[in-house]
Amino acid sequence: MRGENTLRLHGLVALVALTAVACAGTPPAAEKAATTVDDAEIAAIVVAANRIDVQYGELARERAVDEGVRKFAETMITDHNAVNQSAAELVARLGVTPRPSEVSRSLEAGAEATRAELRTKSGADFDRAYIANEVAYHRTVLSAIDDLLIPSASNAELRQTLVSVRPAIEAHLRHAESLQTSLADAK
Repeated sequence: MRGENTLRLHGLVALVALTAVACAGTPPAAEKAATTVDDAEIAAIVVAANRIDVQYGELARERAVDEGVRKFAETMITDHNAVNQSAAELVARLGVTPRPSEVSRSLEAGAEATRAELRTKSGADFDRAYIANEVAYHRTVLSAIDDLLIPSASNAELRQTLVSVRPAIEAHLRHAESLQTSLADAK
């Protein structure tokens, strides 16, 4: 259980920059800085978030023992690669070059810690830890989409793309929550 809590913490630390807007007590100047990213930074955040979930899925494809978890991992790999392909096409068409920001760098750093923690797990412990991370990750990504990315997007097509992808991310969350329940029931 301690390892699963550590894993959840790594996942949340990785995404803390995305949810900075929700933090109470943020000084007004810092809040304004934390609540805006430009389109180039949004593109880098989207690419990083999808790449990270693909990497989690690849690890789960190798280590998962539960068939449902393996299938979920394959779905994450397929869906998040497709989103990144669409994002690459969109930013090329718009002439936007993804630019790393503190948010995208934080995502990458936190994801490496999460992957390292996941690598310490095996069997059913891995399955539970991976799915717990997916639940936390997708919840936080949805919050970031709603609270940071959509409100900050200045290009209407980019904003619409974020709005359009949101239901798929929410479906991933519901699927992960369902798997989490079934894995807990199987204990």
